[in-house]
Amino acid sequence: MAKTSYLVALGSNRRHGTYGAPAEVVKAAARALAAHGIAVERLSPIRSTPALGPAGRGFANAAALVVTKLEPSALLHRLKQVERAFGRRGGRRWGPRVLDLDIILWSEGWWADGALTIPHPEFRKRGFVLAPLAAIAPDWRDPLSGATVRHLFHRLRRASPVDRGPGRS
Repeated sequence: MAKTSYLVALGSNRRHGTYGAPAEVVKAAARALAAHGIAVERLSPIRSTPALGPAGRGFANAAALVVTKLEPSALLHRLKQVERAFGRRGGRRWGPRVLDLDIILWSEGWWADGALTIPHPEFRKRGFVLAPLAAIAPDWRDPLSGATVRHLFHRLRRASPVDRGPGRS
């Protein structure tokens, strides 16, 4: 497969024994992607976002524009390897996690198989995902709606002044 681009959401709300606070975990995860054959071209500023639901603690959230030869399912597998290397274990949905990596958008449009759907089905409702995406790829278009990330973020902010959705990506 030729190189393609993806927008990946990064989040953490638990300290790591080596990297420390969640914001440092996110920075370290961005560096670790390169070691796994995923080139990070741009990384958004890291945002602190409140948690909703069972996660309890606030999150550090960011987004990365990455380039790789991996097809979506192979990239998902690689991202899960990085999460496990950071100590991520299975747990309850929206619970605390040392690292969460999600594929949000793909330069080739949409993808769906049994394990992965691109664009991420919930990203349009999540300010903690859209704000970092808008910082690094404001003109990237949602292949389903045709709207840019910037437009989706502004639409969400107009609908609700509060970041929407649980503090995870």
